[in-house]
Amino acid sequence: MSSSPGDDRAAPPETVGRGPSVSRAEFDSLFASVSTWDRWSPADRGAWNRVTADHVLRAAALVRSGTTVPLGLLWNTRAGPDNSRPALHYMSDLGDVEPAEPSTYKDFLAADYHGKGVSHLDALSHVAYRGRLYGGRPAREAVDAGGARFGSVEALGPLVTKGVLLDLPAVLGTDWLEPGHAVRARDVVAAERALGVSIDEGCAVLLRSGRFRRRRELGPWDADAACAGFHVDAVPLLAERAIALLGGDGDSDVRPSPVEGVHSPVHALAVAAMGVPLLDNLDLEALSAACAGARRHEFMIVVSPLRVPGGTGSPVNPVAVL
Repeated sequence: MSSSPGDDRAAPPETVGRGPSVSRAEFDSLFASVSTWDRWSPADRGAWNRVTADHVLRAAALVRSGTTVPLGLLWNTRAGPDNSRPALHYMSDLGDVEPAEPSTYKDFLAADYHGKGVSHLDALSHVAYRGRLYGGRPAREAVDAGGARFGSVEALGPLVTKGVLLDLPAVLGTDWLEPGHAVRARDVVAAERALGVSIDEGCAVLLRSGRFRRRRELGPWDADAACAGFHVDAVPLLAERAIALLGGDGDSDVRPSPVEGVHSPVHALAVAAMGVPLLDNLDLEALSAACAGARRHEFMIVVSPLRVPGGTGSPVNPVAVL
């Protein structure tokens, strides 16, 4: 099946192997094994408590050329298979609302950002597993119509740390990973070796699957149904390395999910078990090119979410500095 001329919808992708199936009992055992509940105070900053002033200084030492690369998508107001709830942008003042001199021009922004169309951060109040948020707090007691009383994005604050780009298409010599491609623990280790990087305490790990190059060349598709991402067997390795942040050009989960009865298992493990916030829907194409040009895939990353009291996350435009 192919798209007709002028049709920007891609044919539904054929998914590749999503990795070995995982039972619910196996997943629950894995959840317990990577859990960091009761480890830090304040608890609602989770793994961001790992990042100290020393980590920031080490990240700053990675800056050599001063090249800055924004990682956020353009504000996405166009509906499509991967953007069912488009962001809003309209002009609220065209110089005709306030008294003249000087004339002013204003606009309005809004987004239902937890989806596939907006680059955003998931805070610790965003994901519960078996009804409990990170640390074991009952989700229905901690989050209501007024927002989150635990794990709010406001509690996180900004993050400056070492970033590592796991550029899997570059490692494999392909343009992109096909939707449904599961990145396993062994793939992470192989990518470290091939790219000359090390994932260590307090760092941010970004997975490039080439999603947005594929989208530009073949058109959009339903990324909720099929997307490259991590298999759950990669999570114990990331937990062992004590990362502070996980993200990518997808939402970190391979889709379809390999776990019976759990649609977003990496979300559950990272956010609800490990206290690791997630960055979803980053455009990593410019960063891939910059890293290739610099011949290094480590850099300083700056993440500064909006300070939304009770917010379960935030639209965000992280910046990598090489």
